[in-house]
Amino acid sequence: MNKPLRRIAIFAGVLIFALLARANWLQFVQADELQSDQHNRRGLIERYSKPRGNIYAAHDTKLTGSTKTDSSDFTYKRTYKNGELWAPVTGFSAQIYGETLLEGVYDSFLTGTDDRLFFDRTVSMLTGEEEGGGNVHTTLLPSAQQAAFDGLQGKEGAAVAIDPETGKILALASTPSYDPSSIAGMSQADQESWSAMQKKNDPSQPMLNRALRQVYPPGSTFKIITAAAALESGKYTLEGKTDSPSPYNLPTSGNPLPNWSENIPCKNASIRDALKYSCNNVFAKISDELGNEKMKETAEKFGFNEEQFVPVRSVASSFPQIDPDQNAMGGIGQGSVTASPLQMAMATAAIANDGTLMKPYMVDTLRAPNLDIIEHTEPEVLNEALPADVAQQVQGGMEAVVNDPDGTGAPAKLPNVTVGGKTGTAQHGVGNSQKPYAWFVSYAKQQDGSSPVAVAVVIESSDTVREEIGGSTLAAPVAKAVMQAVLEEKP
Repeated sequence: MNKPLRRIAIFAGVLIFALLARANWLQFVQADELQSDQHNRRGLIERYSKPRGNIYAAHDTKLTGSTKTDSSDFTYKRTYKNGELWAPVTGFSAQIYGETLLEGVYDSFLTGTDDRLFFDRTVSMLTGEEEGGGNVHTTLLPSAQQAAFDGLQGKEGAAVAIDPETGKILALASTPSYDPSSIAGMSQADQESWSAMQKKNDPSQPMLNRALRQVYPPGSTFKIITAAAALESGKYTLEGKTDSPSPYNLPTSGNPLPNWSENIPCKNASIRDALKYSCNNVFAKISDELGNEKMKETAEKFGFNEEQFVPVRSVASSFPQIDPDQNAMGGIGQGSVTASPLQMAMATAAIANDGTLMKPYMVDTLRAPNLDIIEHTEPEVLNEALPADVAQQVQGGMEAVVNDPDGTGAPAKLPNVTVGGKTGTAQHGVGNSQKPYAWFVSYAKQQDGSSPVAVAVVIESSDTVREEIGGSTLAAPVAKAVMQAVLEEKP
């Protein structure tokens, strides 16, 4: 071979080598980056070329669907059945805006690309059947979800119900809500719906999941945790009188902390009576005497200061390291203490379950398109929050709140059912300048102890006049309706 031909051959070889190197670089090194690039429409076109798997509530109640579109690219889009009711559970899957909540957590499973569905995809390819996504079956009870949603209508708030024995989430509602179907496509109407629901255009924030992603001062509902810390310490008994002046002066500043009424018997009240009448002086003093370290430790046993995954992420509730005045205020759920509705439902569930806190979850099974079970959630102990005897004492105090004629939780009483509860009215705004938050936490079980349920309800805002806002008037009726629905529906 003469010299010019040799040079051309070497040059061609270098070009071929460069081409092979570039191809391998694109296929193996940059593959994931190119696949996820926002300008690459092939993945999106493939994603919407077939129906998405569905999300179900208990009893195989279908919450989602897919419908054909007129688009030349995106053949299918997501639809929702009774979308406003279930949006805090399902989240949304939108062609423009992506996915959230269960739609986001299980996106690959619902679209059928999850590795666990490889066998199913292979069989579909060999048989010529249309490939489909897997299905997500949740623990939510339709009647309990409806009761929570109906009770919250006209209000900004949230409700969570948990099975104390297993940790199953039975209801998770947030209002105001929205219909995810209205933003699922790519039309101008979908984009206008999205814009209308943003905070700058709608201060009520219908897309905010108040049950999982918002924290509030828990107010007097936190007193059940303070009572638990006190009884566990061995320094107090449920029925023994406490050395608690009324009003109580905060330990450092000396500022007086009044009770919500001057006519309730809170001076030196026992823990049982202090729960029943919701005495600030007793629990603030107990929190100060136990100290911040003990209070923080007890709160953390119930799940405070840690994010929860159900499997959707829930923001962490907080009981921080704080000074004596703030710690005393923390004992009544004010000051620097914050809690999500999920967190207060967890705390109530642990007390109802004799001190054992189960890990909360809202997905029961993942099923392949052929209905084979791919994954099943087993109940899991998250923490031993309290000794059983201490939890039972707190139960006695909470049941007095509901069942004693002068208890603050009487509106939650149910016939022939054991109910324990705690009201809460938490300050809101600088100097309590805004309408307070209304809370109620409770549990209910049949007289033989079966079919238990724990509920937390918070009302952030309503059209109720300020003087009439309270946990017993606003939140307790919602909790009662949810408990009743669960007791009637559960086997």
